[in-house]
Amino acid sequence: MEPPKSPQPQLAHTVEDGVATVVISNPAKRNAMTAGMWRALPELLADLARDRAVRTLVLTGEGKTFCAGADISSLRDPGEDPQALAVRAEEALAGFPKPTLAVVRGYCVGGGCQLAAACDLRFAADDALFGVTPAKLGIVYPAASTRRLAALVGPAAAKYLLFSGELIDTDRALLTGLVDEVLPESELGRRAAEFTRILAARSQLTQCAAKEFTAGRTDRDAYWAAQARGSGDTAEGVAAFLERRAPRFDWTPGPTAG
Repeated sequence: MEPPKSPQPQLAHTVEDGVATVVISNPAKRNAMTAGMWRALPELLADLARDRAVRTLVLTGEGKTFCAGADISSLRDPGEDPQALAVRAEEALAGFPKPTLAVVRGYCVGGGCQLAAACDLRFAADDALFGVTPAKLGIVYPAASTRRLAALVGPAAAKYLLFSGELIDTDRALLTGLVDEVLPESELGRRAAEFTRILAARSQLTQCAAKEFTAGRTDRDAYWAAQARGSGDTAEGVAAFLERRAPRFDWTPGPTAG
């Protein structure tokens, strides 16, 4: 899962074996997100969500850095609201209907940590560093982003990160729940590829419903009950278990699934 080299800031992506990989690429600035990259992410995610070949999504950074935040030099246009751009991208990532995994190497700071927190799961190299740094710039962190961070790591850990702006290592990130697995950098790509193969083989019906339920949505119980009755995933899963074979789940989210 080595990211491709690219000279210009961009969001590169590939789709292979059910896994979409989106690469944050701005190597000259530690993969900081430019205004153009913030704007491009929601549209890219919408396209990947519609692609029936995509069963899970990986977000990572080029080389040895995940993302060092926003590229401030690209956000000087007085007509731009940098925070609104970042929040739209974050919400698009959080709302992606299929499982998402952030694969983190090196710095995961500011807007980079905002994006990682919007993913369902996070795997990190053991030398990664995490930080939420608006207090260093006198910025009010977005309300939705603050609530998401607090829901992920708990109020006390969120306050520690937001009040201090200090970077934390993977030991502390794992303890707070900011990351789910920590591996040596040499093993991270292999483990991420192995885990996304597992995700791609599982029932999207189960995953999409669970994603909504764990996010706290309460108005779609009847919808998911109807989907379960109408899909063949349950019958296929039981048959595969009894026949000692891998299941072939066919259900995919339609345009009204989100």
